[in-house]
This record gives sequence, C-alpha cells and structure tokens, in this order.
Amino acid sequence: MQLNNVKDAGTGTGTGTETRVETDVLIVGAGPTGLTLATDLARRGVRTVVVEKADGLFPGSRGKGLQPRTMEVFDDLGVVGAVLASSGPAPLLMRWKDGERQGERSMFDASEPTPDAPYAGQPRILPQWRTQQILFDRLTELGGRVSFSTALTSITQDASGVTAGLSTGGSVRAAYAVAADGGRSTVRKALSIGMTGEAVDPSSILVADVLVPALDRLNWHVFPGDGGFLTLCPLPGTDAFQLVAQFPSGKRPDLSIDSIRTEVAARTHLAADAVTEVLWASDFRPRAALADRFLEGRIFLAGDAAHVHSPAGGQGLNTSVQDAYNLGWKLGRVLRHGAPEALLDSYEQERRPNAAEMLGLSTRVHRGEQRRGAATQQLAIGYRGGPLSTGRAGALEAGDRAPDGPLGEGTFLDAFRGPHFTLLAVGTDAQLPPLESESIHVHRTDAYAPYGKGLFLVRPDGYIGWAGEDPDGLLAYLTRC
Repeated sequence: MQLNNVKDAGTGTGTGTETRVETDVLIVGAGPTGLTLATDLARRGVRTVVVEKADGLFPGSRGKGLQPRTMEVFDDLGVVGAVLASSGPAPLLMRWKDGERQGERSMFDASEPTPDAPYAGQPRILPQWRTQQILFDRLTELGGRVSFSTALTSITQDASGVTAGLSTGGSVRAAYAVAADGGRSTVRKALSIGMTGEAVDPSSILVADVLVPALDRLNWHVFPGDGGFLTLCPLPGTDAFQLVAQFPSGKRPDLSIDSIRTEVAARTHLAADAVTEVLWASDFRPRAALADRFLEGRIFLAGDAAHVHSPAGGQGLNTSVQDAYNLGWKLGRVLRHGAPEALLDSYEQERRPNAAEMLGLSTRVHRGEQRRGAATQQLAIGYRGGPLSTGRAGALEAGDRAPDGPLGEGTFLDAFRGPHFTLLAVGTDAQLPPLESESIHVHRTDAYAPYGKGLFLVRPDGYIGWAGEDPDGLLAYLTRC
C-alpha cells in the first residue's frame, strides 16, 4: 500500500502495491505527542507508521510554553539546540489601562538554573508549530516519516497485534498502536474509553496568531476588562503575537479577521487596522478531563487523547511529551530487547496519576488558586512507589528524577543521552555484576550532594529505577525491563 502524501518523514514496509503495511507501532496523530514518540522509537530501531488526518503539521502557536523538564527530554532526543535557538524566555507582563502602561511583573515565580537542574527557571516560549517542525525534522533525520491526509477509519486488535483501516483505502498491521490524536480522539472513542472531567471556566477563549507591527515586542501585553481579558504575547523567532481573549459565558468568538480586529480595538488602545494579518485562529472552552484508562490491550492513549488541560500553567503539551517519553523506552525494550510485555502495563500505572496531578495543577493556576512556580516546571514529577521503582540510596529514592551535574569532562545529562540505561556508582567502589554494555552504560564518580553515595540505575527516561548501597537486587530488577 502506498501511504499518500508522505512528506519527508514511518518506516512502513509498503511498496506501493501492497494492500497492507506491517510495522511495529502505529501512531495516530502527528502533534507533539506523536512526533516525540516516533522520534524516540526511531532512535531505538523500532519501525513506526505515523498517520495524520491533516494535510500538514499544525500551523498555530497554541501550546507555546516549554517547561524545564521538557527541555531535558529534548536534550536527550537531540533537539534542544534547535529549541534554544528558536525560543526565548517568557517576557515580563505589561498591564495596560486606558491606553497607559501600569507596570511590569513576572507571570512566574523567580527561579534560576542550578548544576543539578540546568534548564530550571521560567519556561521557554516557542510556538507549537515550531516545536512540531523541530521534532519532525529530527524524525526525518532518523529515517522516519509522517503520512499526512491519512485518517484512521477503523481499528481492531487481537492477541498478536492491531489492524487499522485508513482513509486511503489500505490498512496497517502493527504490534501496538498509540492514540496521539488529540482531545477528540477517534481511537479513544472507538475503544469506548470514557473521559471524566469538568469545565474549568464557563468562558470561551479565542487564541490566534496575529501581526501587530505597531506594538512593541518587549513585553507580554495584558489588557484586563469587564468583559474578559485580552493578551498579546510576542512569539520568538517570528513577527507574530499570540492573541488570547476571554469572552463572556455563552458567547462564542468569531474567528474572522474583521471580528478579531474589532475585539482588539474595543479592548486595547490599538486601532482595528493595527492587526494587519491573522495567521491562525481557534477557540475553545477551558476544560480538565482524564481518560478512564490509558491502555486497552495493545492500544495506548497518550497526550490530549488521554488528558485535556486548561492552558493556564503550560502543562498540557509538556505532560503529553512526558507520556511519549515514558512509553517510548518501554515499547523499545519489549520490541527490541525481549523485555516482558508486563513492562508496558507500567505506562498507565505511572502516567495516569501524573496526568491527574498536572490536571489539578492546571485548574488551580487557571482559577488563581496557585502561582506558576516550581510545580509547573515538572522537575519534581516522579514515580516513587511505582511498579518500576525499587530501593533508595544516598539522597535519592527510586522513582526520583536523576539530577544533572558535572561528570568527568561532561555532565550526567550527557551520560544519559541515548536509548540506554545508565548505572551510576557515586562515591562507592562497590563491585558490580557483569552487565550488557550496549544497553547499560556504567559511570563511576565521587560523592555528589544531589545523589549522595550509592548505586543508581537511571532508566532511559531519566528517572531512578533502582537504587541501593550494594548491587544486591540489581540483576533481578533488570529482568523486569
């Protein structure tokens, strides 16, 4: 089968004459979740087919804040350089009233990078379309591709795999499938998986990418009003601003350029014609919802297909990237290293509680009950007490994020980079059992305060899986993954 509109990015086995493509993993959706997962799997030698019903990558800014933990993921995936070059720090808010500047303030609590958390601080601002383009380019570099204009029409599964029908007339047979197709997920609905949630705010929200040459780009401009707020945030690497406007309950925004110009003129000191172009526009009602389960047989839900956030606090896209990062190494271990399939059950066991926590955080931030502080950076997220967390040593417990810091001529993040496990012997000369050198890299170093002393097995996603003062139990742990 020929997958139509392949644009420089799945490594399916179709030749153009077959009626079915066979692959390891079918990924439905080429948003941040699907592209992150496809990129991670590509570097593990796992074949993927990525299908996307749209005719190209998402064109808007929507999820524009990249949290520090996501930056660590992007460091591992080899895209952090491009992200840093294209993004910028969050600008200070400038509040306006009656056409006068009322002063600056930060949206985020003060925080600075540290040796153990080099990306800590405020989120990086990068329009979602650019984040996706960077991931797409990396996927392409690794030999992957995306089949655009290709919608899922059916999906079934049996004991050995998943079969999906496509709008192109063909089908895909995969060992596993991942629904990364957004909040209105076709896959989730086909599986009859419910979503439990609530409306966070009765107001409708307009979000648009606009050109406003008359407005300075030094601030994130905020225009409060009785009928709802309007903000204009400059988008780094572009000439555009992201416009966000709140509307009274029951009123749905008009997405036309004339209507957007009218709203800007009514709520700011700018004239209607100050908006010279609308590049993209959408609307939504803030909602928080969590899928009843993230796994059905051989089919996984990830990203917005599994959890829908208020945009406040910048957790949605970032939580979605973490889903993909958690699932990618587990699929790789099962498909390429013979790990037991039970490893895949840990995806839901680890990610669903985390998603629930982030949903609560987003909702509290939206309602003004919590500041955008350390919790929104996602550096404190972990899996203590989870199914893949065993032991403790020094300053850390299994399930904690593995801190960065100096290691030899580089850093711990340098040592973690890649699809392998990393065993750290920190401040100890404990004798280690024979280990498979390709999949487990070993590093010895002096005692380091964020770790203390001990042995720490770092999972491919940068969390401590096993920890101890001596290697007893290490080999038994490794048989599980």
